[in-house]
Amino acid sequence: MSSPHIKSAAVAAALTALDEGRTPERPVLREAVRTLLAVLAERAPGRSVEVRVPPYGAVQCVPGPRHTRGTPPNVVEMSPEVWLALASGRLGWAEVVTEGRVRVSGVRADLSAHLPLELG
Repeated sequence: MSSPHIKSAAVAAALTALDEGRTPERPVLREAVRTLLAVLAERAPGRSVEVRVPPYGAVQCVPGPRHTRGTPPNVVEMSPEVWLALASGRLGWAEVVTEGRVRVSGVRADLSAHLPLELG
């Protein structure tokens, strides 16, 4: 399945910058993060896990019990750069969790079945 969002110029520009060892421009990074979060929410619909990529965005996804109040029990949080690398397959889920580059809490906070996102 190929989503039109995934072909976003911002995603391509941000990944190119990261691949070249550069920091993407802030507006480009923001749009790329939000685009890929939207794709994750579309492909893993639900409200049992909250994925946070501060300061740019957060989505609820993954089927299961819905959370409605307070701090969600299942949270995944990471930097924008780690999110782009995970979503694109440049880093693996087990690797970033083991290295502490992703903060996870809750029994459902495992996104390995949903990542990487197919990028086109």
